Order: sequence, then C-alpha cells, then structure tokens
Amino acid sequence: MKKDKNLWILVLVCIINSVGFGIIIPLLYSFSKQYGATPQTIGLLTATFSIAQFVATPIFGSLSDRFGRKPLLAISLIGTCISFLMFAGARSLLILFAARILDGLTGGNISVAQAMVSDTSTPANRAKRFGILGSAFGFGFVIGPAIGGLLNKFGAQVPFFFAAGIALVGALLTIFLLKETNPPDKRKANKTNHKFSFKSLITILKMPAIGTSIFIGFLLTTAQFTMLIGFQTFSVDTLKLSPTNIGLFYAGFGISGIIMQLLVPYISKLISAKSVILMISTVFCLATMILSGFTATFVLFATCVFIYGLFNGLRNPMLNAIIADHNDASRQGEVMGVNQAYISIGQTLGPISAGLVTAISVHSVFWLASFYILIALLFSFRLRAKE
Repeated sequence: MKKDKNLWILVLVCIINSVGFGIIIPLLYSFSKQYGATPQTIGLLTATFSIAQFVATPIFGSLSDRFGRKPLLAISLIGTCISFLMFAGARSLLILFAARILDGLTGGNISVAQAMVSDTSTPANRAKRFGILGSAFGFGFVIGPAIGGLLNKFGAQVPFFFAAGIALVGALLTIFLLKETNPPDKRKANKTNHKFSFKSLITILKMPAIGTSIFIGFLLTTAQFTMLIGFQTFSVDTLKLSPTNIGLFYAGFGISGIIMQLLVPYISKLISAKSVILMISTVFCLATMILSGFTATFVLFATCVFIYGLFNGLRNPMLNAIIADHNDASRQGEVMGVNQAYISIGQTLGPISAGLVTAISVHSVFWLASFYILIALLFSFRLRAKE
C-alpha cells in the first residue's frame, strides 16, 4: 500500500511538472517575438532545450543511482522553476536561450521518475505502473496549453510565473512527501555503480533487448514529432481549421493516448508478452500514418489521428517495462536516462526532417513518419526474438 501511495504522489508531481511544460509550449513564439525572435529562432530555441536535455538526462539518471532519486528529482524541478522565472523576467533573446538551456540541463525528471517506478515494480505490474506514469505526463500536456492560453489574458508573463510556481510545488512535494526508492542500504549493496560516461550512449545500445527497445523508442518518437508537423500544416493549409479548433483537435489526440495508457492493465491480461503488444500497436500506427498521407477530408484524417493516438499511447509503457525487465537494479537511472536522451534526439530530428519534406508536399510528412514506423516495426520483430 505504501508503494502505491508513493506512486500516486509521484504521479501528482509528474502532472504538475508536465502542466508547467505544457503551459509555455504554445506561448513560446508569441512571447519571444517581442524580443526579435523569428520562426527560425524558435526552432533553435526548441532544439537548444532538446540538446541540453540529451546531455543531462543520462547524467541525472546515473547520479540518481549513486545518490538517490529524491534529491535529483527535487533539483530538476527547482531548475525548471528558475528557468521559468528567467523566461518571465527576460529582456533579451540571450536570457531566453539561457533559460531554455537551464531547463534542459535540469530536465532529468522524466528519467528519474521512470527509475522510481522501476524500483518499486515487479515484472507483472511494471507495464501498468508505467502506463499510469505516462498518462500523468500526457494529462499535463493536454491541459497545460489550455491553462496557458487562459492565463495569457492576464499578461504575457503570468503563464511563466504560474509554471514556475507549480514547478516549485512539485519540488516541495518531492522533498516532503515522496519516499526515496533507492535508499542508502540499496545503493551500498550495488557497489558496482560507476560514474557515468558518454560511452554509455553507445554501449547501452549494444545490450540485448534494452538497446533494441531504446532504438525502437527513438524511431517511434521521431515518427510522432514528424507527424505533429504534418498535423499542424495539414490542419491549417488544407483543412483551414481555426487555432481554437486545432487546439481542441490536438487535445483529442492527447486524450486518446491517455485512454490507452489507462487500459494497459487490461491489455496486459489479454496479451502477456509486452513485445507482442508493441508489435500490434506499431502495425496500427503504421497503417493510420500511410492512410493519412492519402486523405483530404477532416473526418477521415481525424479518424486516422485518433486511432494513431490510441495505439501510440502503448509505446512508452511497453518499451519502458521491457527495458526495466532486462535491466540491472543498480543501473535503472542510468539506462532510463540514456533512453530519454535518445527520445530527445527523436524530438529534435522529427521536426527537422518533417520541415525538409514539406517542400515536396504536406502529405509527404505522413509518409516520412510511416517510414520511421516501418523501421521500428522491423526492429520490433528482432526485439520479440531477443525477449
């Protein structure tokens, strides 16, 4: 029961954190524009965060193996709080870049939270717990933009101050209510813990099952962030949807993923092999992306996006559970950090590659996403064999 209590406190911390992140995403361009930002600058601002996160997440994860999860999670949330305050008080583009770099460097909260779930899970309930954690992050990302839009009416800085405030609340909850899942006695028992080296980004990829899972996650993340560029472009240029309708449409996409993540326990009872669930979900994602490349009507496109959102929601719970199942307890934080680092690359590579192919046509973006998913599907057969 205590473990469950700790899980729900962690879920609350993750919701708070993702709400703060979701609040600022739609406002980045409009807020930065007053300091001379261009669409190209926003691309660099977004990439800067992802690159900083790529560097930091495996280090944070590894440090949490050595010094405990709680202090690293608290430091991460405090860094996020400071970065939002810097953004709110910025008077130049340089400060905006510094704020996003700081948030990226202290953005190891996802990998540390995943390691905490891993610490207190068994192979039987691991996918379920990762599904709950994923739905917590998803819920925050869905409601965050709506809160940001509402708060923006009271002043351009207000959403950023609010995001800083709730990040601080998350840090306080972590410090005072969250129980450490990697206590000193457990860390002493795992004396094999070693200092993180960036060689781990390569060596961990060579680990059976784990490396393949991380690479599949990278491909499917790249596909999702490629699709999101096509989603926005197609909604505006072809479907002529208003910003409000696009926001509602995007919220529906996010909610569909949350629904599927909450259904993970029931799906796991029907199909016990996590790699098989992953393969089935990847097939549906591939089919809907290919079909999206041929559609020109709202109803068919919305159907494709909804089905894609549903089955894409199974990706992280299954992959994270497979990684944790095959991982050594002393390296949970490090490996989850490396996994998150490759996700950061996918989040950067997806929009860049999508931007390049939009010159051909809007529909080509969905076909590019299909290509990434197809490669992931082929590797999922390899994962099934290794598992």
